[in-house]
Amino acid sequence: MVQWEYDSSQEGQGFVTFAGVLIAIAAVVNTLYGIAAIGKSSFFVNDAKYVFGDLATWGWFVLAFGILQFLAAFAIWRGAGWARWFGVACCACNAVLQVLWFPSRPVLALTIIPLDLLAMYGLLAHGGRRRASRERKGR
Repeated sequence: MVQWEYDSSQEGQGFVTFAGVLIAIAAVVNTLYGIAAIGKSSFFVNDAKYVFGDLATWGWFVLAFGILQFLAAFAIWRGAGWARWFGVACCACNAVLQVLWFPSRPVLALTIIPLDLLAMYGLLAHGGRRRASRERKGR
């Protein structure tokens, strides 16, 4: 009779990879919408009132966060130890940014915020296991 051994070190690995995918999806969307906002595309809500700045200003912010999110996603996929916290910081800052740029495209913001929250959960709940698994393999 074959007895299967459960490897608890792999638990949560898929969720961390999935968090990297979610961050990459948010990065693609933020990059595209940031470029569109900088170019003053007619896609965005006209006469929107912002906390400060205008549509082009927020476009630069969103574009910059899109690039940072790409870096975070690639670092998470590579398994870098610092990537977990960098990814969480990118997601948290992006969620705040989405709330602030809500007047320009409300549906976009309501789509990206849950991606950020789910990615943060994956990184915070399961990211430490990936590091522990890597350290066990190194021994």
